[in-house]
Amino acid sequence: MALLPLNLFVQHDGKSARQRVTCRFKCAEACFHPAPNTSDNEYFGDIVRQALSRRAMLRSSAVTVLAVGAGSALAACGTDADPGAASSSSAAPAEPVTPPGMNFAAIAPNSEDVVVIPEGYRQKVVISWGDPVLPGAPVFNVNAQTGAAQRQQFGFNNDFAGLLPIEGQANRFLLVTNHEYATPQFMFPGYNPDAPTREQFDIEVASMGLTVVEVERGPDGLRPVMGRYNRRITADTPMTLTGPGAGTEFVKTAADPTGRTVAGTFANCAGGVTPWGTVLSGEENFHSYFGAPEGAPAPEGATAARFKRYGLKLEPSELKWEDFDPRFDVAKTPNEVNRHGYIVEVNPWDPNSKPVKHSAMGRFKHEGANVYVTDDGTVVAYTGDDERFDYMYKFVSSKKVQPGTTPEAMAHNMSLLDEGTLYVAKLSSEIPAGEIDGSGTLPAGGAFEGSGTWLPLLTSGPNGQGESMVDGFTAQEVAVFTRLAADKAGATKMDRPEDFEANPKTGKVYVALTNNSERGAEGEAGVDAANPRNDNKNGQVLEFTDDHAGTTFQWNLLLVCGDPAAADTYYGGFDKTKVSPISCPDNLAFDSHGNLWISTDGNALDSNDGLFAVALDGPNRGETKQFLTVPLGAETCGPVVTDDLVTVCVQHPGENDENSIDDPLSRWPEGGNGTARPSVVAVWRDGGNIGV
Repeated sequence: MALLPLNLFVQHDGKSARQRVTCRFKCAEACFHPAPNTSDNEYFGDIVRQALSRRAMLRSSAVTVLAVGAGSALAACGTDADPGAASSSSAAPAEPVTPPGMNFAAIAPNSEDVVVIPEGYRQKVVISWGDPVLPGAPVFNVNAQTGAAQRQQFGFNNDFAGLLPIEGQANRFLLVTNHEYATPQFMFPGYNPDAPTREQFDIEVASMGLTVVEVERGPDGLRPVMGRYNRRITADTPMTLTGPGAGTEFVKTAADPTGRTVAGTFANCAGGVTPWGTVLSGEENFHSYFGAPEGAPAPEGATAARFKRYGLKLEPSELKWEDFDPRFDVAKTPNEVNRHGYIVEVNPWDPNSKPVKHSAMGRFKHEGANVYVTDDGTVVAYTGDDERFDYMYKFVSSKKVQPGTTPEAMAHNMSLLDEGTLYVAKLSSEIPAGEIDGSGTLPAGGAFEGSGTWLPLLTSGPNGQGESMVDGFTAQEVAVFTRLAADKAGATKMDRPEDFEANPKTGKVYVALTNNSERGAEGEAGVDAANPRNDNKNGQVLEFTDDHAGTTFQWNLLLVCGDPAAADTYYGGFDKTKVSPISCPDNLAFDSHGNLWISTDGNALDSNDGLFAVALDGPNRGETKQFLTVPLGAETCGPVVTDDLVTVCVQHPGENDENSIDDPLSRWPEGGNGTARPSVVAVWRDGGNIGV
């Protein structure tokens, strides 16, 4: 195996490595078009010009709050040269000792067409696109695909994954995955983009949504089982819309005059597993599946503003679904698009249950959603709007979680995300504006840090009742056109907020901010303490200590990603000569030791994407070690990290602008003359746990 030397990554000026073909089908080339957020919300360049007399007080209170849990506040204030600089003790700082869970040999950046893992570990593909999931499903044949077959097979481009233990059955789990998008030239031999067929449309519809499949753990990893819970959810599976948006004039169509039963889910990116055993799936770039014939009359008034804010265009879509089903033609069925862009909750324990779309949690390009439960049972769900200059949100339930798995408890818990308050984040900092110059240079205090407020947008009650907290918006408008309400509220524009995860040991919340090449560009928001670099190619990871059910938080940047040899990067104060380079953080997970694991999407450092472990506390805070890389053209998604097993979703292997299924860049995982197929991979260590 030819590993690339680290010195190849010292000089680079490229953008994200994501190929344009991926952008075309995944997000409708969002990064090649002006960002939909044209609001004039103030940014930190304005906010930091507050009275500096408050600075000492806020710094003191931040340290007090951050110290609760793992005592990392002092380490967070260190500099690259002196990780212990923030300590006021005269004692010598503790020597870094790699924490449990991270004791593996970090792999080097590389461009191999395989999954590369540490020495002493093993791997196996669990399931791939087209593998049978339901009884009677045919064996996958890339040259003989049908929509009917795909409805019984594992879907395409798996992103999020959840691994749920089956009670009473040792080593049995439910593997629940999202299927984000279709890329037809990597699905169909001889694909003609100017004339897609009805069968190809049917296959694409069936390839999206989610898969629930039982898996069994054995000596050779995980293997799928034809179990009673197995299920495919697709882009036309019936779903129930709940909350203030349900039943409104914004979501009624001729096919559904009640506005409460939606056909399907698609563009499903990340997600989360709830404490009550359901799965939350985020509908992200839903707008790209809607189009209209050339010359379709443009919308006017409020509809035009809403379309623009959500990135909708009256022109043929990339996949041309509107040619086969009028519900995807926004000129004919303008309300259909308003029925997508929600958090979807799926009960994987009941194959006959109808998934629920929660409008109380807002409608935007959800990366996913993850739940934290406070000591009194209040449920807090964090979710990001994954687009340049969009926002971070949380939903706080007004009801408490009920323990148990009885039908009554499950019904109650599946209503928790329908009643409560939706908030959007506004960040601030006392760092003088002159110390945030767009270069990413650390401010004099040694850390990018500040405070924040959760601004209320919508309070939802029983039976779809709601109260707007934003002047000029009804509750129904906030639920369906949340982006516009958040603009009005004055939320802070972020650099693509993707996955949120709360540390189960400390309660601190972490957010992956993937990148934003337009930060600081003419006419766009300038830099601020949480988004400190112009032309942000590599992204950052934000850590905040939240008053979970309340409205205030303290924040700091754990990582400012990129080449460790570059001055504009920061690895939590850890010695940057001893870290693995990380770029474009995407999905997050935690292990039982409290280490943060990060998967990447679009690595701008000329290496394949991968999975990294990061230490959060003490002298090792910011230590970053690469655990694996995925094959050429692929993205690392949906990590699950247990004591003795790591799983990742390998999405879009071989996607490259110059290639197709007929002229492949990759043939992983089959090898030989095989087809590149998105897959789930398990990694484990014989005779031992991960990283110990």
